[in-house]
Amino acid sequence: MSPALVFLAWSAVLMAAAWRHRPAPARMRALSALDSRATADQPVQPSVAASLGAVVERLGSAVLRRSGRPVAAEKARRLGTALLVATFALVLLPPAGLPAGLVAWSLPALRARRAHRRRIATIAADLPDVVDLLVLAVGAGLTVRLAVAAVAGRSPGPLGAELARAGHDADLGRRLADALDDIPGRAGEATRPLVAALIASERYGAPLGTGLERLAHEVRADRRRRAEEAARKVPVKLLFPLVSCTLPAFGLLTVAPLIASAVRSLRL
Repeated sequence: MSPALVFLAWSAVLMAAAWRHRPAPARMRALSALDSRATADQPVQPSVAASLGAVVERLGSAVLRRSGRPVAAEKARRLGTALLVATFALVLLPPAGLPAGLVAWSLPALRARRAHRRRIATIAADLPDVVDLLVLAVGAGLTVRLAVAAVAGRSPGPLGAELARAGHDADLGRRLADALDDIPGRAGEATRPLVAALIASERYGAPLGTGLERLAHEVRADRRRRAEEAARKVPVKLLFPLVSCTLPAFGLLTVAPLIASAVRSLRL
């Protein structure tokens, strides 16, 4: 089978799947919302993406079992996706089979690492606000446990979710200091001074208000320093679009007419 026929067949499959699962009109969506209670007990048919994901995971699991390695769901999906992409690339363009498989294998890890970096940056940006809220809560006379619970309910970011998780673990019977000690491993080292201050107050009764005020000043200065550093990086980041987009257009508008007029005058 020629690569052109394979490409046309694959395109037809994609178009048929997209047409079958196209979004319904607004009127039909409104009618289906009214009947949602009646159809809640009916079994939901798996989508094409879910079916393809199951096939990919089974393929990766089979390869891992054949090689004698432990089967993990995430690793099986990555391996199955890499094998599937490499197979299609070999059919369409044989030299691109191995690079396509490597890209498909490494792309989920790179995406997860990028999401983790964004989460750590978001936590570092939310840290001054959380520390300020803790200063207010402790100044109002709350204990460490009550202050953590109050701040967690008023912080919508990931740091608030980590504090809420620590409070939930404490409600289940775990010591609050031990639950707080796990936060830097999940939220980054930027939260360690805050966690250390809370643990010292919870375990040893150390005064918390003065330490939190000093920490609030430090984290605000750190956030200001990061903002200034990001502002200094802006000209460097603008260099590529400036050179690749603006400079050619500027040359076409200014230099090209001069060259054209000079060539025309020389011909005359």
